[in-house]
Amino acid sequence: MRRLTKAIAGGLLVFAVSCGGASAQVLASAEARLVEKNITLPTPAAPVANFVGTVQVGRLVFVSGHTSGPKWEPKGKVGQELTVQQGYDAARQAGILMLATLRAGLGSLDRVKRVVNVSAMVNSAEGFGDQPKVVNGVSDLMVEVFGEAIGKHTRTSVGVAGLPFNNPVEVEMIVEID
Repeated sequence: MRRLTKAIAGGLLVFAVSCGGASAQVLASAEARLVEKNITLPTPAAPVANFVGTVQVGRLVFVSGHTSGPKWEPKGKVGQELTVQQGYDAARQAGILMLATLRAGLGSLDRVKRVVNVSAMVNSAEGFGDQPKVVNGVSDLMVEVFGEAIGKHTRTSVGVAGLPFNNPVEVEMIVEID
């Protein structure tokens, strides 16, 4: 029986090695991916109004809306003062700040079982219609950090006439934890 167990374990090891990095990527944790991708999460700022960063209801965690932060430049409307790429970068930064808040609330991003939903508002110039391209900044980040099976999510991306402090984007998220 021991020989059979060793043979099976050896076969699995050979299979894993033959699959190259694919097996390692599937099994990599979100925290390990942050290190691998050289993504540094800052210490989250305290909310500036009467709300909290996260609320857990059962196995769902709701993350409050995040902008790309008070020091992020440029500010303004995407399609007017900002290009789609600048909006994408701002959305990615908002996602990084959301992940920092989520980690602070959970202790570790490895507790995330699934990114369920991302909702984003894009400060848009009149007639601008590329909000989905802007919001890809945060969606791409979630897949990068959690992998496709956990990080792919439902999504809403809408254009709005303005956002607090003239930020280009504001993003909120719902995740499932185990």
